[in-house]
This record gives sequence, C-alpha cells and structure tokens, in this order.
Amino acid sequence: MRYELVIFDNDGVLVDSEPLSNTILAAYLTELGHPTSYEASLRDYMGAAVHRVHDLVMERTGQRLPEGFDAEFHRRVFAAFARELKVVTGVPEMLAKLVAEGVPYCVASSGSHERIRVGHRKTGLDRWFREGNVYSAQDVGRGKPAPDLFLYAAERMGVVPERCVVVEDSPLGVQAARTAGMDVYGFTAMTPAGKLAGVNGCFDDMGQLLGLLA
Repeated sequence: MRYELVIFDNDGVLVDSEPLSNTILAAYLTELGHPTSYEASLRDYMGAAVHRVHDLVMERTGQRLPEGFDAEFHRRVFAAFARELKVVTGVPEMLAKLVAEGVPYCVASSGSHERIRVGHRKTGLDRWFREGNVYSAQDVGRGKPAPDLFLYAAERMGVVPERCVVVEDSPLGVQAARTAGMDVYGFTAMTPAGKLAGVNGCFDDMGQLLGLLA
C-alpha cells in the first residue's frame, strides 16, 4: 500500500443510498413546486451536502425552500433506509483486508453525522466506523466540491494530503479530492467513468480496490 490513509465517501461507495435518497429528493422538490427528475437530482446533488439543494433552488427560482425542508427530507430518507438500505457489495470484505494490513481509513461524507450513523447501523458498517474515523460536512461547514472536508479528515487522522487517497463516486467528490491535493479513485457502479474526470483510475467492484491502491 503506497498510501497512509484511505478516505471513503459514504453514499454510493459504502452504502447503496444514492438511488433511495435521490428518488426521495426529486419527488419532494417536485411536490414543493420545483419539478425535478431523478436524473436531474443525481446530476445536481449527488455527493453534495443538503445546503447545495437550498443554494441551487434559490439561484434558479429566487425562492427559499420551507424552513422544515431538511428535517422532513431526512425523515423520509431515514424511513427508506430502515426499509431498504443495503451495504455496497464487497465493502465489509475490503475493510477487513485494510484492517488486516494495518492501513488506516476513515469516511468523509457530505451527509450529516446522523445520516451516516443511521446508514451504518442498518448495514452493519458501524462495526468498522466509529467516532474516531467518521467525518461529515457538518464538521467544516462546507460540503463538496470544497476540499475542506477531506483536508479536515486528513488532519484529524494525522496524515498529510499527498499521502491520502480518496474513494469517490461523484464528480463533486472527485473535484473536492483533487483540490485537496489527494489522489482519487472513482467507483463507477452508478457513475460512468467518463463523468469522473481527473481520477487516477476507476473500478466497478470493491474487490478491485486494494489492487489499484497497492
């Protein structure tokens, strides 16, 4: 392993949450009078913190989303997680190998700490991710594509950015990693490789990841 820290995105990389959350987001925005397709939700919001939803709606329409938007959106998402959320295939086995090799890792997600924890408890990933290696955009105030979250995670883990590698599945996340001065590998289970410009490489099976990082 040529890296001293592996930083994982969460949604779409560790847990298969993007189809659920973007279906809900598109429907909720449409319900509020901002027609949004599932495809548009993926394009505009995949990998982003919820403040991006507020920012783009304001930019495009001049209207603010209702005060309770975040709470209601998360209520709907967490209910769907409880029913349907699954771990991405191969993630537990891959994490076990990282532990066996003594390679530090963490998660750095645009989602809230609550969202991360809810998903990890449902899928069993709370075994692998505890308080000391879970970081959220809540910790820094700005989500991806700003590099702040990845830089914060590296600092807290005690590793300089150039010795870190990020595993991402969204263009916004890739941009954040590159701006942070980190290598980044794109997981293409949902996002075509052609949309992940600037990555060091792509893979579509978690079983392939450690070979790429070796």
